[in-house]
Amino acid sequence: MKYFLRIRALSLLAWLLGLLLVPSSAAVGERVYLVEVDGPITPVIADYVDRSLKQAADLGAEAVVIRLNTPGGLSSAMDDIVQDILQSPVPVVVYVAPEGARAASAGVFITYAAHIAAMAPATNIGSASPVLIGQDGQTTTPDETMQRKVVNDAVAKIRSLAERRGRNADWAEQAVREAVNITAEQAAALHVVDLVAPSLDALLEAVDGRTVTTTAGEVTLRTKNAQVVPINMTVLERFFQILSDPNIAYILLSLGMLGLFFELANPGAILPGVLGGILLLLGLYTLGMLDVNWAGVLLMGFAFLLFLIDLYVPTHGVLTLGGIISFALGSLLLLQSPANPAFQLSRSVIIAVTGTVAAVFLLLVYLVARAHARRPTTGREALVGARAVVRRALAPEGLVFVEGELWRARSLSGPIPEGQHVRIVGMEGLALLVEPFTKEVADSAPITAPATRRWRPLEVLFRRG
Repeated sequence: MKYFLRIRALSLLAWLLGLLLVPSSAAVGERVYLVEVDGPITPVIADYVDRSLKQAADLGAEAVVIRLNTPGGLSSAMDDIVQDILQSPVPVVVYVAPEGARAASAGVFITYAAHIAAMAPATNIGSASPVLIGQDGQTTTPDETMQRKVVNDAVAKIRSLAERRGRNADWAEQAVREAVNITAEQAAALHVVDLVAPSLDALLEAVDGRTVTTTAGEVTLRTKNAQVVPINMTVLERFFQILSDPNIAYILLSLGMLGLFFELANPGAILPGVLGGILLLLGLYTLGMLDVNWAGVLLMGFAFLLFLIDLYVPTHGVLTLGGIISFALGSLLLLQSPANPAFQLSRSVIIAVTGTVAAVFLLLVYLVARAHARRPTTGREALVGARAVVRRALAPEGLVFVEGELWRARSLSGPIPEGQHVRIVGMEGLALLVEPFTKEVADSAPITAPATRRWRPLEVLFRRG
């Protein structure tokens, strides 16, 4: 037994000595962390990049590659990403890829901020002109002084990035002032980017041995044959990035209002109100990140208010028609800013959602109208038109038997003997007003006893009284 314990102890000691003698870089290998930015630049993307750069620094990464494909985005989120790159102790390589990708608007600033900028073939970069957005989410035309201040501020920002990284500052200014756009090959020739690489492996091989300056000092890259480790977005980040899609925000807002409508129209249902509240809050959260026209939101809310009022006020669908028009106008105004094409609503989505809302509420109006037109089947009003049997002669007052009950009744056509059938034509207080039920009356207006009530789930919602 002692022999086997000694063998195990010697084996463990040999393994530990082997770890100490083998260099750590050979055991682990150089690591390059890959961050995917594909889509509009939003606060969610800014948080994702910030987390990724901090994680890479904590893990001792050789470099971080941001694979970029963006049509632009919010300037506040862009500023956060630029600051994170400038303050990163780990070299950051921005790689505009794959083929067909672009670095437009905010993407130009992010590319210029990188320690090394690269592009894949068949990609493009440019169109970095700032556009002012008003409180309504639409492009504004400021006075000449304000426009000059905004443009000059953007020019100064991108020229400072270009000078810091040793890139073409004159072209960067053109991208801001004139919204110029160039291909990857042109960008490399003009020294807008450092190189063109057909693949990530080719990029890592090309930048191997280059020396860049970070906040930690000068760093020489050792990226050839490095292990590429993706840093993926968390489930929560993916969820909120999906919500940042304006079409998703619009659908959530519409469904949320619809859920609250059904809860208010049918108090106590609970589930529509809970789901509607959650969806509405998620929609408003997303709109808070975008260049939203709040007049559009108010028009959509006003539409659902008109739908609700039309349930209780007999307008024959006029308010519902006005609500549909208000909803359509609000949808068109909601996110239609030409300044940020990435954050515009799809017209097909607007048509689909507006058409669905219109169909739902027109159907409800039809059901309400049919419920109002139906003859009452319960209560005192349901007795009018029914047939009764005289149990005590009417001279002119007596008793009649109807629906299993005895009622005091008064004849409007003279005395009526016991046992004769009569027709109830009205009520006066607690007394029924009746007239003889003759063959002529039956032929001209057939009378039947009140029908048994049938369960109509959709129509119960709109019954009054």
